[in-house]
Amino acid sequence: MSTDYYAVLGVRRDATQDEIKKAYRRLARELHPDVNPDPGTQERFKEIGMAYEVLSDPQKRQMYDLGGDPRGSGGAAGGFAGFGFTDIMDAFFGGQTARGPRSRVRKGNDALIRIEIELADAAFGSAREISVDTAVICVACSGEGSAPGTHPVTCDMCNGRGEVSQVTRSFLGQVMTSRPCPQCQGFGTVVPSPCPECSGEGRVRTRRKLTVKIPPGVDNGTRIQLAGEGEVGPGGGPAGDLFIEIVELPHPIFQRRGDDLHCTVTLPMTAASLGTKLPLETLDGPAEIDVRPGTQSGHAITLRGRGIQHLRGRDAGRGDLIVHVEVKTPSKLDAEQEDLLRRLAKLRGEERPSGEFAPGQQKLFSRLRDAFNAR
Repeated sequence: MSTDYYAVLGVRRDATQDEIKKAYRRLARELHPDVNPDPGTQERFKEIGMAYEVLSDPQKRQMYDLGGDPRGSGGAAGGFAGFGFTDIMDAFFGGQTARGPRSRVRKGNDALIRIEIELADAAFGSAREISVDTAVICVACSGEGSAPGTHPVTCDMCNGRGEVSQVTRSFLGQVMTSRPCPQCQGFGTVVPSPCPECSGEGRVRTRRKLTVKIPPGVDNGTRIQLAGEGEVGPGGGPAGDLFIEIVELPHPIFQRRGDDLHCTVTLPMTAASLGTKLPLETLDGPAEIDVRPGTQSGHAITLRGRGIQHLRGRDAGRGDLIVHVEVKTPSKLDAEQEDLLRRLAKLRGEERPSGEFAPGQQKLFSRLRDAFNAR
């Protein structure tokens, strides 16, 4: 044999079945594709799986120790001797039949938590302590699933293969079929004394505290990924990831549009006409808005760099704060106020204003006039 399976698993040639299982379990955790996706590591993972398949089966191990090939056709019969019907069909049609026990160690699921933050936290970032209710590795059994002092044992029904075969007769002759072992559920081992803390699952649910760093510039729906902070997998397998989804709470003054902030200020007609200065409490602190004389309703005043930090980084700059001005026309006037306004209108020549229409409206009236004239 060109491959030394004992060296692959790092065990002696007289190693016990328990030592072989422990060595395989340790290497499988380190080299599992979910943990280490490197192509070279994946080949190494397949190699230790082949070594474990041979050395964990007493018959295959004996054949290997005698210099035979327990994974080949072997024997004097040659050809398809020793193969079942499904093996022959796979050889002709390129199918692949899963062989060997399946691992109890599997990667855990990802978890998702939504947290609510204020607008200032989204603008400048913050740190938030959260409670996470997920599955973690059982400390009593270290994820093995067995009660302290005990270990899984080889299934006596399938001899650790994880599957059982059945030979039946048909018009094609003898047909061999394989199915997962009903006693060990395909694992190749059974747990005679499950851990009382996790009931043999290798993991328990608990609540733990985590500190999440919220970067500046996050928005509604932004997800922050915390690698390895999700659910621990069955058998103490590697944990999935934890995703933190941001829910931004509404602000009483500012409305967010991308990285810009918008707000509306209502001014009396006199202030808009004469101009004024308005105090405004921004996210950065107090600021003063300069309203120029003659400001019209709908005018926008922009404060550069007073918006939200761009998510790409602190050097990417910030959005703007845009203040929309709304001019309020008085609806109730006393006699003196009305007299003053009439005098102002007379001074400005606005006693009988004709009004100014926008170009689009003028075209509309022209079309209506032309339609009536056509009749």
